[in-house]
Amino acid sequence: MRFKRIRNFFKKKNSTPRNNRKKVGILLFATSIGLFFLFAARLTYVVVVGDVAGHSLKEMTANLYQGSRVVKAKRGTIYDRNGVVIAEDATSYSIYIVLWDTYVSGKTKLYAEEKNFDKIADVLQEQLGSKKADVLTALENGKKNNAYQIELGTETKNLTLEKKKKIEEALKGDPDDDKDDIAGVYFKDHPNRIYPNGIFASHLIGYTDTEVKDNQENVVGRMGIEKAYDDILKGTDGKIVYQQDNYQNPLPGTVAEEKPAKDGQDIYTTLDSRLQLYLESLVDETFAEYKPENMTAMLVEAKTGQIVSLTQRPTFNPETKAGTEKEGFNWMNLLVEDHYEPGSTMKLMTVATAIDQGVFNENETFLSGEIKVADTTIRDHDLGAKGILTMRQALSWSSNVGMVTLEERMSDALQQHLKYFGFGTSTYSGLPSENAGTLPTDNVVDKAMSSFGQAINVTNFQMMRAFTAIANDGKMLKPQYISKIVNPETNKEKVFQTEVVGNPVSADAAKKVREYMVDVTQSADYGSAYGVYDVPGYNIGGKTGTAQIYNAETGTYYDTGSNYLYSIVEMIPAEEPEYILYMTIKKPEKWSQKALGHIGNPLLKRAMDFKESEEPQPSEKEEEKIAVADYRKLAVDTAAADVSRSGLVPVVIGTGKEVAAQSTPQGTELLPSEKLILKTDGSDFYMPDTTGWSKADLMKIGKLFDIEVKFEGEGYCVAQSIKPYERIEGKTLTFTLK
Repeated sequence: MRFKRIRNFFKKKNSTPRNNRKKVGILLFATSIGLFFLFAARLTYVVVVGDVAGHSLKEMTANLYQGSRVVKAKRGTIYDRNGVVIAEDATSYSIYIVLWDTYVSGKTKLYAEEKNFDKIADVLQEQLGSKKADVLTALENGKKNNAYQIELGTETKNLTLEKKKKIEEALKGDPDDDKDDIAGVYFKDHPNRIYPNGIFASHLIGYTDTEVKDNQENVVGRMGIEKAYDDILKGTDGKIVYQQDNYQNPLPGTVAEEKPAKDGQDIYTTLDSRLQLYLESLVDETFAEYKPENMTAMLVEAKTGQIVSLTQRPTFNPETKAGTEKEGFNWMNLLVEDHYEPGSTMKLMTVATAIDQGVFNENETFLSGEIKVADTTIRDHDLGAKGILTMRQALSWSSNVGMVTLEERMSDALQQHLKYFGFGTSTYSGLPSENAGTLPTDNVVDKAMSSFGQAINVTNFQMMRAFTAIANDGKMLKPQYISKIVNPETNKEKVFQTEVVGNPVSADAAKKVREYMVDVTQSADYGSAYGVYDVPGYNIGGKTGTAQIYNAETGTYYDTGSNYLYSIVEMIPAEEPEYILYMTIKKPEKWSQKALGHIGNPLLKRAMDFKESEEPQPSEKEEEKIAVADYRKLAVDTAAADVSRSGLVPVVIGTGKEVAAQSTPQGTELLPSEKLILKTDGSDFYMPDTTGWSKADLMKIGKLFDIEVKFEGEGYCVAQSIKPYERIEGKTLTFTLK
């Protein structure tokens, strides 16, 4: 009824224009009042609650006036064994110039003023070689286009700290003339890596690149140790939070939060820079003179397996990348990634095996020249030149016929011993893309050829591993290139101990082979390297190799010119070796044994001189324990390489492709160089060589395979009931300790 009256009232008033205007005014006024109270209510809510559309005003305000920056962790330094720097962190700088006239602090102008453009161009021309006209054009265009800041040419990037300081000094005003500093020129720092020695085992040490992630520049390892140990070297970045002004400039003294960076760990290699630099210069000379496709050289301490120097050609400078642009350059680390047929240096392992098998009589004679195996004729390198040889001379004169004769007497023993020497299995060096090589096929001709180093593919590291057994009276060592890893946060270190990885031959056999190796270098009539390899005051044991190279395109071996892989292994002194030197040279344009002699003789002389004056330096740092990771379900080679990098010794049992179980649970702490057994998937498991193992390590095998373990005697293992490389079967394992 009341609504009806109101409606009638308005109907009565609707008849005149004046009333219509009054009604519109009332409606507009009422609407304005309603909107005002609605806005006031919303504003009150925002002020009280501090939230707009789900966003906190407090947080947004804090973000506007709060800045942060990453505190870069220092990448770990790589040293040689004596603490000489091989690779270390550095900072490079690039120039940028701010042009906006709003970039001020109080009354101080922080931008580049037009009146100073000429002086800025002069300084950059003088200090960096920039073209003055180009700098002026860039500055004027930037100002014209209202650019906040500009960057210039490549010459203003990758600047050293010294160059940065010179530019800053040149831009300073003269107090005597009452001139202010020239503002607006700033430097952005970039992480960098320097390699003070230039070419220095470059493929082993590796190099780094700068990678941008989340707007941050990071140094990332791309090869060798830099890549393999990247997670250890790089550390963990920190963070600083601070207050900033309207222009996002940091306000001094306003750090609100600081998370310190954790620097990367330092790696000490086994390399000796004195010998490494000498080796690099010697190899340079030979490479330039003989112009081969590639070369390698590696010098190892016989008693420890530690690599004191190694290199390959072609090579490069890891800091400047000079050399990578040359024709024929190979990024591959030939020492672990390349596999090849080694040739006659393999005869050392053949003769040692034959001695242990009781089929070698050094005074037995045979007719050299050629021998028939199935439908293949195998020939000596000097067909018929020597005629009747003794078996001892078969090694020194490098007779293929003599080696095949021995192989035929051993049935499959040589093939089994090739496995004992580690051929066909990775050395688990921890370096990227390591090749495991290949064993001979079951073809009778391939088996025969393997006795003199053909029809079998090996890596440089595998050959050195096998040579250590000859040098160490049957005890085979893993080639090592890391001596210790030092954690700067805890001041603790992980020391990499000598790793015994097998005992393929007896001490008597190894000693006899070294005796015969002296004939190679010192026998005038039957020494294949007589008069070439000589270090005054020492007997050198040597064995040369001349391997045919397989041509995959034709399916045959090259047999013309210098299409061979030439090599030499030397041990000094032969009676009880301190060093093993192994060198290869592939497809030289010309060839002479002197090519490798010019490297080996002076290098070994210097190494022995250093050895006599050397004194061991005890470490004062506490040894750091290693937390075992979970390797289950990882690829075997990946897992074993990671175990090796961590400082533990991987022992792989099984022929599967993935790790099914491990002897020590994840998270358990072990001392460096303790064994971690990895059991693969599948059903074929073969016994490792456990000579020298402790009782605790032997019990790990029993636990992994649920086999009862029995011991006879005390000490370390000297015999095992299941021989190396025999299938693990039965319910009991017996070990003899001494």
